[in-house]
Amino acid sequence: MANIKSAKKRILVNRTRAARNKSTRSAVKTSIKKVYAAIDQKDKEAANAALQAATSTISKAASKGVYHKNTSSRKISRLTKAVNALD
Repeated sequence: MANIKSAKKRILVNRTRAARNKSTRSAVKTSIKKVYAAIDQKDKEAANAALQAATSTISKAASKGVYHKNTSSRKISRLTKAVNALD
């Protein structure tokens, strides 16, 4: 265990940030699953709506620094490609 006050504070801050990041990552995963669920049901409208929500969630996660910008772009691109393949 840390003895220095600043080290103790870093531990607390890191726990808080890790919890926030975990929550954000979980939200992103849930939104992605909703898109793929709509795709599996071949529901174009629901897939587009879920895609829009997922894109927003992923972009917010990237802006907060939870995901790297290229990672978020890749996730959005793959989702969009999957939805566009529905016809």
